[in-house]
Amino acid sequence: MKITGYRSLTTIHDWGRPVGDVNGVVEAGITETPILLLETDGGLTGVGLGQHADIDRVFPAVEGEDPRAVTALYDRMLAHVFKSGHAGATYGAVAAVDMALWDLKAKMADEPLWRTLGARSRFVPGYASGLCYGLEDEAFQAHYALWAERGFTGAKIKGGRDVERDIRRLTMARDLLRRNAERPALMLDVNECWSRKQAVRHVTEIEARIDLTWIEEPLRRWDAEGHAIVSRAVKAAVATGENLTGLDQFTPLLEARAVDVVQAGSVWGVTHFNRVALAAHAHNLPVSPVGYDANPIAHAAAAAPNMVGIEIQDFGFPLGLDVDQQIMDGGLVLGDRPGLGIEVDEAAIAANRLNGTWSRPGGPHVRPRHAGLGLVPNGRADAER
Repeated sequence: MKITGYRSLTTIHDWGRPVGDVNGVVEAGITETPILLLETDGGLTGVGLGQHADIDRVFPAVEGEDPRAVTALYDRMLAHVFKSGHAGATYGAVAAVDMALWDLKAKMADEPLWRTLGARSRFVPGYASGLCYGLEDEAFQAHYALWAERGFTGAKIKGGRDVERDIRRLTMARDLLRRNAERPALMLDVNECWSRKQAVRHVTEIEARIDLTWIEEPLRRWDAEGHAIVSRAVKAAVATGENLTGLDQFTPLLEARAVDVVQAGSVWGVTHFNRVALAAHAHNLPVSPVGYDANPIAHAAAAAPNMVGIEIQDFGFPLGLDVDQQIMDGGLVLGDRPGLGIEVDEAAIAANRLNGTWSRPGGPHVRPRHAGLGLVPNGRADAER
């Protein structure tokens, strides 16, 4: 079987609520989900999810190749674009192709991807993460009550601007999840909005009143020295890595002992996750994949020996995607459909007339001008863009 071509689609995910973080909120609750369909001469089509704007530069590296050579093709794609670099949009295209290749490899074996990757169990433990920054307190409480009903014992909230608001919401989440665990795991994600001193002050104030499991992305993604300072100054673990593209970008963090929970973005593909998980394992660290539409990296997470939990962001899936998995018992239950278990209804996607706003050039998801310049817990972070 050979790879012969590709098609690109874009569908939408209607979250039914505002979603976002300290950098910006999509009030309409509708975001884009790019889909890459990788075609073969054997009648099978591989499905890859995630932004792949640079696909035209990446695809020649896999055209005419056997999709079963997936890890070798991942390196071939990186080699194909090495002069111009593999970060950003280019790495997104590499990742979408990689995901589609793994989907094809498992489909050719007529088994779900979690089986192909060597997992023993179809269950993947997770934690609740509702992208909840734009919710008012009443809606926030109602939303996390739904996670509690599905057996979740951990939750991550979005915050970083107002320490009292963060403490109030962490307390709400804790009290809701106590129906499932006496001491639920509580995480705070601030999406790179703090300075080093602001991070230490903010987390220290929270820890005086809440048992915080981890603080996520307290600083800019490349600040290994700063993450190490924060990790040593607070009790909570420091989690980061979701926006790092390529295993090489994790090396400074690992060498500086600057990360306690190694994260890998689900939009960067299966091979990326596997390599990041192995590097974390070699440093005796847990790995946690960050959530994305349809939870495609859950298959790889199921096979990782050091996987501590996958971020799960919603109970539903993007329009036109039928996904063979269930969200229950505090995690994901993967099905038996071959490959990623994702079927694409192209007619439904073509008939859609709604548009997402997540990636519009003007925002809302644009880093505020003063982010990272504050010194105190409620330091200025968002007044101007």
